[in-house]
Amino acid sequence: MPTPGTYQTATLQLKQPNGYLLKFESGETIFMPFEEATRDLTPGEGIEIYIYQDNEGRNTATMHTPTIELNQIELLEVKAVTEHGAFMDWGISKDLFVPFSEQSNRMMEGRKNLIYLYIDQKSERLTGTTKIERYLTESPLTVEEKEKVDLIIWNKSDLGRNVIINQQHEGLIYEDDIFQNLRYGEKRTGYIKQIRPDNKIDVTLRPFGYKKVEPNADHIYELLQKSNGYLNLHDKSDPNEIRARLEMSKKTFKQAIGKLYKNDMIRIEDDGIYLR
Repeated sequence: MPTPGTYQTATLQLKQPNGYLLKFESGETIFMPFEEATRDLTPGEGIEIYIYQDNEGRNTATMHTPTIELNQIELLEVKAVTEHGAFMDWGISKDLFVPFSEQSNRMMEGRKNLIYLYIDQKSERLTGTTKIERYLTESPLTVEEKEKVDLIIWNKSDLGRNVIINQQHEGLIYEDDIFQNLRYGEKRTGYIKQIRPDNKIDVTLRPFGYKKVEPNADHIYELLQKSNGYLNLHDKSDPNEIRARLEMSKKTFKQAIGKLYKNDMIRIEDDGIYLR
């Protein structure tokens, strides 16, 4: 049977009173309740499904899209806390369980936490944990210096902000290299600044080759980073709007974005400016 917590392709074999019987290429079958289908299905049709486990621990299929997959880390919200642990909203009908023993700190309803999804060896069920550091590795490293990487903003430290790199490694952005607000669980693009002899990784949010062109250009660049890489301002924008939003004249704005463009740090479109 394909592994729970993963996406698989299956073929609709039979429509039953309460749902669909799906068949994998290996010949194994799995049940999918009607409410887990996003549309009517036709026998013989191939579909992509996500495998989770029902309340009895049986592998079950859904066409709905979860927000986390096996061996991945995502920011999830606590739906409820019971005497047994916390239940997380992960985008499908059955909530994800995080036992108290897998909570670094007691979780609270309505709060969001970074969760790692794994299969518990004893129960053989999909389980969540906030003890993420257990699943991050320093050896072997899969990144190199100056490489562009995916980051998840993690917890604060005395030196700056810890981050999760490519879902695999822990890294650090030093305080003096942080130029915008970083939110816990936020996803960012970063760059490997340095790999130290002990395999600790220093990370920067600025691409290599970035030069401090001048204060106004830096200001615009930092606003772009805070705004998911886009500002709806351009060289035809109203001067008053530019002054109100950026506290600079239109002439200064055009000079600044010209420097950013020359340094290949942005692209200029009709609807605004974008980070490269």
